[in-house]
Amino acid sequence: MAGSCVRAGALALVYLLLAGGASRGAESPRDQAWAILQANWNENGVEKRSQAVRVLALLPGDSRAFDLMKKAAEDDKPEVRAAAATALGQMHTPTSLILLHKLIDDSEPSVTLAAAAALTPRKDGLAYEAYYEFLTGERKTNDGMIKSQMKTLHDPKKLAQIGIEQGIGFIPYASIPFEAYKTLRVDDVSPVRAAAARVLAADPDPASGRALATAVSDKSWLVRTAALEAIAKRGDPSLLQSVVPAMMDDNTSVRCTAAAAVIRLSGAAGSAGAQRKKQ
Repeated sequence: MAGSCVRAGALALVYLLLAGGASRGAESPRDQAWAILQANWNENGVEKRSQAVRVLALLPGDSRAFDLMKKAAEDDKPEVRAAAATALGQMHTPTSLILLHKLIDDSEPSVTLAAAAALTPRKDGLAYEAYYEFLTGERKTNDGMIKSQMKTLHDPKKLAQIGIEQGIGFIPYASIPFEAYKTLRVDDVSPVRAAAARVLAADPDPASGRALATAVSDKSWLVRTAALEAIAKRGDPSLLQSVVPAMMDDNTSVRCTAAAAVIRLSGAAGSAGAQRKKQ
Protein backbone atom coordinates (compact mmCIF):
# COMPACT_ATOMS: atom_id res chain seq x y z
CA MET A 1 0.00 0.00 0.00
CA ALA A 2 2.75 2.39 0.94
CA GLY A 3 4.61 1.60 -2.30
CA SER A 4 1.58 2.35 -4.44
CA CYS A 5 1.10 5.69 -2.67
CA VAL A 6 4.72 6.64 -3.37
CA ARG A 7 4.35 5.69 -7.04
CA ALA A 8 1.13 7.68 -7.30
CA GLY A 9 2.80 10.70 -5.74
CA ALA A 10 5.77 10.44 -8.10
CA LEU A 11 3.46 10.24 -11.13
CA ALA A 12 1.57 13.29 -9.92
CA LEU A 13 4.85 15.23 -9.56
CA VAL A 14 5.95 14.28 -13.07
CA TYR A 15 2.59 15.39 -14.43
CA LEU A 16 2.89 18.77 -12.72
CA LEU A 17 6.42 19.30 -14.03
CA LEU A 18 5.38 18.41 -17.58
CA ALA A 19 2.34 20.66 -17.35
CA GLY A 20 4.49 23.50 -16.09
CA GLY A 21 7.01 22.97 -18.87
CA ALA A 22 4.24 23.01 -21.49
CA SER A 23 2.87 26.20 -20.01
CA ARG A 24 6.28 27.87 -20.08
CA GLY A 25 6.80 26.68 -23.64
CA ALA A 26 3.81 28.78 -24.70
CA GLU A 27 5.53 31.90 -23.39
CA SER A 28 7.97 33.91 -25.48
CA PRO A 29 11.62 34.03 -24.34
CA ARG A 30 11.03 37.68 -23.44
CA ASP A 31 8.11 36.75 -21.19
CA GLN A 32 10.19 34.04 -19.55
CA ALA A 33 13.02 36.51 -19.00
CA TRP A 34 10.74 39.01 -17.30
CA ALA A 35 9.28 36.21 -15.21
CA ILE A 36 12.79 35.44 -13.93
CA LEU A 37 13.49 39.07 -13.03
CA GLN A 38 10.07 39.52 -11.46
CA ALA A 39 10.47 36.32 -9.41
CA ASN A 40 13.79 37.59 -8.00
CA TRP A 41 12.29 41.02 -7.34
CA ASN A 42 9.48 39.36 -5.35
CA GLU A 43 11.97 37.48 -3.16
CA ASN A 44 12.37 38.40 0.47
CA GLY A 45 16.13 37.95 0.25
CA VAL A 46 17.95 41.23 -0.28
CA GLU A 47 20.70 39.76 -2.48
CA LYS A 48 18.33 38.29 -5.06
CA ARG A 49 16.27 41.47 -5.21
CA SER A 50 19.39 43.59 -5.58
CA GLN A 51 20.64 41.40 -8.43
CA ALA A 52 17.32 41.75 -10.24
CA VAL A 53 17.56 45.53 -9.98
CA ARG A 54 21.25 45.79 -10.87
CA VAL A 55 20.85 44.08 -14.25
CA LEU A 56 18.14 46.54 -15.27
CA ALA A 57 20.98 48.81 -16.35
CA LEU A 58 21.19 46.55 -19.41
CA LEU A 59 17.72 47.70 -20.48
CA PRO A 60 18.01 51.42 -21.30
CA GLY A 61 14.81 52.84 -22.69
CA ASP A 62 12.65 50.00 -21.37
CA SER A 63 9.72 51.58 -19.49
CA ARG A 64 9.02 48.45 -17.45
CA ALA A 65 12.64 48.29 -16.29
CA PHE A 66 12.60 51.97 -15.39
CA ASP A 67 9.41 51.58 -13.37
CA LEU A 68 11.06 48.80 -11.39
CA MET A 69 14.12 50.98 -10.79
CA LYS A 70 11.92 53.74 -9.42
CA LYS A 71 10.33 51.30 -6.98
CA ALA A 72 13.75 50.02 -5.97
CA ALA A 73 14.94 53.58 -5.30
CA GLU A 74 12.31 53.81 -2.56
CA ASP A 75 12.84 50.32 -1.14
CA ASP A 76 13.21 49.97 2.62
CA LYS A 77 16.45 47.99 2.21
CA PRO A 78 19.59 50.08 1.58
CA GLU A 79 21.16 47.30 -0.50
CA VAL A 80 18.26 47.50 -2.95
CA ARG A 81 18.38 51.30 -3.07
CA ALA A 82 22.11 51.13 -3.76
CA ALA A 83 21.46 48.68 -6.61
CA ALA A 84 18.87 51.10 -7.98
CA ALA A 85 21.44 53.92 -7.91
CA THR A 86 23.93 51.80 -9.85
CA ALA A 87 21.32 50.94 -12.48
CA LEU A 88 20.03 54.51 -12.73
CA GLY A 89 23.56 55.67 -13.45
CA GLN A 90 23.26 53.98 -16.84
CA MET A 91 19.97 55.72 -17.62
CA HIS A 92 20.78 59.11 -19.10
CA THR A 93 17.40 60.75 -18.60
CA PRO A 94 16.21 63.78 -16.62
CA THR A 95 14.12 61.53 -14.36
CA SER A 96 17.05 59.24 -13.57
CA LEU A 97 19.10 62.31 -12.61
CA ILE A 98 16.36 63.48 -10.24
CA LEU A 99 16.22 60.05 -8.61
CA LEU A 100 20.02 59.92 -8.22
CA HIS A 101 20.03 63.34 -6.58
CA LYS A 102 17.46 62.01 -4.14
CA LEU A 103 19.48 58.87 -3.45
CA ILE A 104 22.71 60.80 -2.85
CA ASP A 105 20.86 62.50 0.00
CA ASP A 106 20.09 59.09 1.54
CA SER A 107 20.73 58.60 5.25
CA GLU A 108 22.59 55.34 4.52
CA PRO A 109 26.22 55.92 3.43
CA SER A 110 26.34 52.88 1.16
CA VAL A 111 23.43 54.29 -0.87
CA THR A 112 25.02 57.73 -1.00
CA LEU A 113 28.26 56.16 -2.20
CA ALA A 114 26.48 54.20 -4.95
CA ALA A 115 24.66 57.33 -6.11
CA ALA A 116 27.88 59.35 -6.06
CA ALA A 117 29.62 56.72 -8.17
CA ALA A 118 26.74 56.82 -10.64
CA LEU A 119 26.90 60.62 -10.87
CA THR A 120 30.69 60.95 -11.08
CA PRO A 121 30.94 60.33 -14.87
CA ARG A 122 28.62 63.32 -15.30
CA LYS A 123 30.99 65.45 -13.21
CA ASP A 124 28.05 66.24 -10.97
CA GLY A 125 28.83 68.63 -8.12
CA LEU A 126 26.79 66.62 -5.62
CA ALA A 127 28.94 63.57 -6.29
CA TYR A 128 32.08 65.52 -5.42
CA GLU A 129 30.43 66.80 -2.23
CA ALA A 130 29.65 63.24 -1.19
CA TYR A 131 33.20 62.02 -1.81
CA TYR A 132 34.59 65.04 0.03
CA GLU A 133 32.55 64.03 3.05
CA PHE A 134 33.69 60.42 2.83
CA LEU A 135 37.33 61.55 2.75
CA THR A 136 37.18 64.19 5.47
CA GLY A 137 34.17 63.15 7.55
CA GLU A 138 32.88 66.71 7.18
CA ARG A 139 30.54 68.54 4.86
CA LYS A 140 32.09 70.88 2.35
CA THR A 141 29.41 73.54 2.78
CA ASN A 142 26.85 74.30 5.44
CA ASP A 143 24.03 74.01 2.93
CA GLY A 144 25.31 70.88 1.20
CA MET A 145 22.92 68.19 0.04
CA ILE A 146 24.46 65.41 2.14
CA LYS A 147 22.28 64.76 5.19
CA SER A 148 23.71 65.67 8.56
CA GLN A 149 22.33 62.44 10.03
CA MET A 150 24.98 60.44 8.18
CA LYS A 151 26.57 59.79 11.54
CA THR A 152 27.92 56.49 10.33
CA LEU A 153 30.65 58.38 8.49
CA HIS A 154 32.23 58.64 11.92
CA ASP A 155 31.48 55.02 12.76
CA PRO A 156 34.52 52.85 11.91
CA LYS A 157 32.48 49.65 12.08
CA LYS A 158 29.95 50.96 9.57
CA LEU A 159 32.63 52.20 7.21
CA ALA A 160 34.38 48.87 7.60
CA GLN A 161 31.20 47.14 6.48
CA ILE A 162 31.07 49.33 3.38
CA GLY A 163 34.73 48.59 2.74
CA ILE A 164 34.14 44.84 2.94
CA GLU A 165 31.10 45.00 0.66
CA GLN A 166 32.67 47.26 -1.94
CA GLY A 167 36.32 46.46 -1.14
CA ILE A 168 38.37 45.69 -4.21
CA GLY A 169 36.43 48.21 -6.28
CA PHE A 170 37.98 50.93 -4.17
CA ILE A 171 41.62 50.09 -4.86
CA PRO A 172 43.15 53.40 -5.98
CA TYR A 173 44.92 51.96 -9.00
CA ALA A 174 45.86 48.63 -10.46
CA SER A 175 49.57 48.65 -9.67
CA ILE A 176 49.05 47.74 -6.00
CA PRO A 177 46.24 45.18 -5.94
CA PHE A 178 47.85 42.54 -3.72
CA GLU A 179 49.26 44.92 -1.14
CA ALA A 180 45.97 46.80 -1.08
CA TYR A 181 44.11 43.55 -0.60
CA LYS A 182 46.30 42.70 2.41
CA THR A 183 45.54 46.15 3.81
CA LEU A 184 41.84 45.59 3.25
CA ARG A 185 41.94 42.47 5.38
CA VAL A 186 43.16 44.39 8.42
CA ASP A 187 41.84 47.89 7.71
CA ASP A 188 38.53 47.98 5.89
CA VAL A 189 37.95 51.72 6.21
CA SER A 190 40.87 52.99 4.14
CA PRO A 191 39.71 51.71 0.72
CA VAL A 192 36.52 53.77 1.01
CA ARG A 193 38.42 56.96 1.82
CA ALA A 194 41.07 56.18 -0.78
CA ALA A 195 38.36 55.92 -3.42
CA ALA A 196 36.98 59.27 -2.30
CA ALA A 197 40.40 60.88 -2.64
CA ARG A 198 40.85 59.46 -6.11
CA VAL A 199 37.54 60.86 -7.36
CA LEU A 200 38.27 64.33 -5.98
CA ALA A 201 41.09 64.65 -8.51
CA ALA A 202 38.48 65.92 -10.97
CA ASP A 203 36.69 68.28 -8.59
CA PRO A 204 37.69 71.88 -9.47
CA ASP A 205 36.70 73.20 -6.04
CA PRO A 206 39.82 74.48 -4.18
CA ALA A 207 38.37 73.02 -0.97
CA SER A 208 38.88 69.53 -2.39
CA GLY A 209 42.48 70.39 -3.21
CA ARG A 210 43.06 71.44 0.39
CA ALA A 211 41.40 68.24 1.63
CA LEU A 212 43.72 66.17 -0.55
CA ALA A 213 46.74 68.07 0.74
CA THR A 214 45.68 67.20 4.28
CA ALA A 215 45.16 63.55 3.30
CA VAL A 216 48.81 63.33 2.23
CA SER A 217 49.55 63.01 5.96
CA ASP A 218 46.83 60.43 6.64
CA LYS A 219 47.70 57.48 8.87
CA SER A 220 46.78 55.04 6.11
CA TRP A 221 49.34 54.57 3.34
CA LEU A 222 46.49 53.66 0.99
CA VAL A 223 44.80 57.02 1.54
CA ARG A 224 48.13 58.86 1.29
CA THR A 225 48.88 57.18 -2.02
CA ALA A 226 45.42 57.93 -3.42
CA ALA A 227 45.62 61.57 -2.29
CA LEU A 228 49.02 62.03 -3.93
CA GLU A 229 47.79 60.47 -7.16
CA ALA A 230 44.76 62.76 -7.13
CA ILE A 231 46.92 65.84 -6.52
CA ALA A 232 49.15 64.89 -9.42
CA LYS A 233 46.16 64.51 -11.71
CA ARG A 234 44.71 67.86 -10.62
CA GLY A 235 47.86 69.48 -11.93
CA ASP A 236 47.66 72.36 -9.46
CA PRO A 237 51.22 73.61 -8.79
CA SER A 238 50.04 75.40 -5.62
CA LEU A 239 49.79 71.97 -3.97
CA LEU A 240 53.43 71.09 -4.71
CA GLN A 241 54.74 71.95 -1.25
CA SER A 242 52.25 69.59 0.38
CA VAL A 243 53.62 66.75 -1.72
CA VAL A 244 57.38 67.19 -1.26
CA PRO A 245 57.58 65.81 2.33
CA ALA A 246 55.87 62.60 1.20
CA MET A 247 58.96 61.69 -0.82
CA MET A 248 60.50 60.72 2.55
CA ASP A 249 57.59 58.44 3.51
CA ASP A 250 58.37 54.98 4.90
CA ASN A 251 56.00 53.34 2.41
CA THR A 252 57.36 52.65 -1.07
CA SER A 253 54.04 53.22 -2.81
CA VAL A 254 53.68 56.61 -1.14
CA ARG A 255 57.26 57.65 -1.90
CA CYS A 256 57.04 56.71 -5.55
CA THR A 257 53.66 58.36 -6.04
CA ALA A 258 54.94 61.50 -4.32
CA ALA A 259 57.99 61.57 -6.56
CA ALA A 260 55.86 61.30 -9.69
CA ALA A 261 53.55 64.00 -8.38
CA VAL A 262 56.46 66.34 -7.69
CA ILE A 263 57.79 65.85 -11.22
CA ARG A 264 54.38 66.45 -12.75
CA LEU A 265 53.56 69.50 -10.62
CA SER A 266 57.02 70.98 -11.12
CA GLY A 267 56.43 70.81 -14.85
CA ALA A 268 53.05 72.46 -14.40
CA ALA A 269 54.62 75.21 -12.29
CA GLY A 270 57.27 75.82 -14.95
CA SER A 271 54.66 76.03 -17.68
CA ALA A 272 52.60 78.46 -15.63
CA GLY A 273 55.64 80.66 -15.00
CA ALA A 274 56.60 80.70 -18.66
CA GLN A 275 53.05 81.63 -19.59
CA ARG A 276 53.09 84.57 -17.15
CA LYS A 277 56.35 85.86 -18.65
CA LYS A 278 54.83 85.81 -22.11
CA GLN A 279 51.97 87.89 -20.84
